[in-house]
Amino acid sequence: MLPRDGAGLAHHTVADLPQLLPPGALLVVNDTRVVPARLLGHKASGGRVELLLTRPFATPGADLQGHEALARASKALHIGQELALEGGGTATITAVLGQGVVRVDLGGFADLAALLAACGHVPLPPYIRGGKEQPDLDRPRYQSTFAQTPGAVAAPTAGLHLSTELLAALAAAGVTVARVTLHVGPGTFLPVRDPDLRKHRVLPERAEISEQTATAIGQARAQGRPVIAVGTTTTRTLEAAAQRGDGVVQPGRFDADLTILPGHRFQVVDGLLTNFHLPQSSLLVLVSAFAGRERVLAAYAAAVIAGYRFYSYGDAMLLLPGAADIP
Repeated sequence: MLPRDGAGLAHHTVADLPQLLPPGALLVVNDTRVVPARLLGHKASGGRVELLLTRPFATPGADLQGHEALARASKALHIGQELALEGGGTATITAVLGQGVVRVDLGGFADLAALLAACGHVPLPPYIRGGKEQPDLDRPRYQSTFAQTPGAVAAPTAGLHLSTELLAALAAAGVTVARVTLHVGPGTFLPVRDPDLRKHRVLPERAEISEQTATAIGQARAQGRPVIAVGTTTTRTLEAAAQRGDGVVQPGRFDADLTILPGHRFQVVDGLLTNFHLPQSSLLVLVSAFAGRERVLAAYAAAVIAGYRFYSYGDAMLLLPGAADIP
C-alpha cells in the first residue's frame, strides 16, 4: 500500500482491503468479459496463421464481417486469401492494413458468438504457458468474478484479486461497488517506444457507463467520499468520461481515447488498486502520473526486494488518497 499523501509504504494482503478502504468509499470495477478472440488456422498451402480479433463485438450489425485482427503468419497474407480455422470456421482476408493488421470476413457459423465458442482460444499473454490455452483452466480463471459484458481480448487484471467473499466483506465494511465497462484491446499493451511520452497514444477502447454508476459517482464526489478505481482500465474509463463531460461523469457509450501522462489532472479517481506493470508500458506511465514517478519506482524496487510477482496473475499495489486528494 502506498498513500498518495507522502506517507511511507506498508505491506498487506488483498484480504485486508475492508480495513484499508475508508467506510463510504466507492469502489469502481471493470465488468468486461474476455472472449476467446484468438483464432488458429491455416492457408490452403498448409501454412499456419494466427488471428487476434482486436474489437470482437465492435460492430454488432456486421457480426461476422469486417473484423480487424492482428495476424501472424510465416508469409505475408493477401486480399482474397481464405483461411481454414480450427473448429470449422473460415476467415477471408478482405484488406491488409499494415503493421500486421488485416481485415477479415468470418464464416461457417450463424454468428460471431457461435464461431468464437467453437474456434476461439483465450488470448493469454505469452508468459502464461507460452500463450497456450488450457480451456477448462483458463476460461474461468482469466476472468474477474464480476465479468459480465463480453468484448475484451485481455483481462483487466486488478479485478482478478476480488473474490465474491472479499466483495461481501467490503460491503459489510461500508464500501459500495459500482461497475463500468471498458473492453481491453491490444493497444493497451503496446510498449512506449518514443522517449517523448507526448508522442505515445493508447488506442481507443470501447467503454460504457450506466446511469446507476454515473449517479453513484456523482453522489460520492458531492459527499466527499473517495472513488477508488480497480485497475488502470477503470481509471482510464472514468477519467475519459470526465474529460468528455467537463469534469462530470455522464452515462453512455463512447470510445475511451484518453492517454494519461504525467501532468494529468485526475478529476474522478482518488485511489487505485493496480497490478505491477512492465517498464516502458502506458500502464506504468498512468500509475506514475497518478502517484508520482519517483515514489512509484521506489515502491516497485521494494516489491522486487520482497519477491512480489508481476504480470497478469501477480500481486497488486493500493494507492490510497490523502485528505487533500478527495474533493
